[in-house]
Amino acid sequence: MRSRLIKSFTVAVFSVFSLIFSMPAQAQHGEGEQAQQQAGHQEEGHGDAKKKELNIGEVIFEHVLDGHEFHFFGKSLPLPVILYSPQKGFTSFMSSAFHHGEHEHEGYMILTNHNIEKMGLDPKKFKPETIVAVKDGVIDPSVTVYDLSLTRNVIQMILALTLFVVIMLRIAKRYKQGTGVTSAPKGSQSLLEPVITFVRDEVAKPNLGHKQEKYLPYLLTVFFFILINNLFGLIPGSANVTGNIAFTVVLGVISFIVIMFSSNGHYWGHIFNPPGVPLGVKFILVPVEFLSVFIKPFALIIRLFANMVAGHIIIICLVSLIFIAGQLNTTAGWAASPFSIGFTVFIYMIEVLVAFLQAFIFTMLTAVFIGQAFEGEHHHDEAHAAHH
Repeated sequence: MRSRLIKSFTVAVFSVFSLIFSMPAQAQHGEGEQAQQQAGHQEEGHGDAKKKELNIGEVIFEHVLDGHEFHFFGKSLPLPVILYSPQKGFTSFMSSAFHHGEHEHEGYMILTNHNIEKMGLDPKKFKPETIVAVKDGVIDPSVTVYDLSLTRNVIQMILALTLFVVIMLRIAKRYKQGTGVTSAPKGSQSLLEPVITFVRDEVAKPNLGHKQEKYLPYLLTVFFFILINNLFGLIPGSANVTGNIAFTVVLGVISFIVIMFSSNGHYWGHIFNPPGVPLGVKFILVPVEFLSVFIKPFALIIRLFANMVAGHIIIICLVSLIFIAGQLNTTAGWAASPFSIGFTVFIYMIEVLVAFLQAFIFTMLTAVFIGQAFEGEHHHDEAHAAHH
């Protein structure tokens, strides 16, 4: 009973803590002073149309961060904008109504790097792709805005999930019909069966033992869901879903909940009363062991997020070398092109490997942490079987 209470309390603390740090800043409160300061800045520079140099930082963040439209080969695909304001109610329209941040629509404006600078807003408080309420061209702090839009991360995740479900249902139907059971697997079966067998034999069995069948559906779901989103993110113009911290936080919280509810009294006993450790050392070791309960899921969250973001940033930087050299000299731009494209293709191939590797690592570590949670129970069952 005591261990169950500890589980529930730990899950609640971690979930609240994660939600606080991952919650998007969609509501704007207490920005009256900033709204007053920006009025004067907005009047300045209306006629400025200077040609700006390439800003690599803007290009990187535009690709890595979430957005309200897709970009394919210079074309924009607008997505639905769904807003809720306690003062205005629900509003929905297509993101093309903003004209890339140049126009207001129904009292709302989407912030971009250009209009943030133009309106003299603080870049630390106002981020690109944030939708704010405006009045007479000035941000209205009295209106709270909740952005419920179908952003490109949401749309792409739904597409990946749909593809995943369709493929798995198709394979399951074939197995029910006997294909792959009484005969050799065909098509997508022959492609995915070795992967499923690998996850079962190399991830589930070594770490979960006799409980592998109980956790195998979850491990396979996590593996393929991360893998499909990783591969989708490599398509030019697509969203980098697994490079979004909110996505990895949700996966980490779910894994944390599974780990906690798989734990037992033996697991918590080793945390709060480590056996064979002097009393003086326990005062240091117990807090460290308790913190490790939360550090494990955070390791899952940060590892996936950082690796997927890093690869995309490297690819963008390598491609941008062509334009950076071209701004210095046209000949230098052409000369840098072969090297830039060559390295980009090389890193792109590495990213395909990383897509599989990160899905495997997340699944493997999840299985390891779950196995550690009921390790004492596992050893007890083995000892009991050996005794008989």
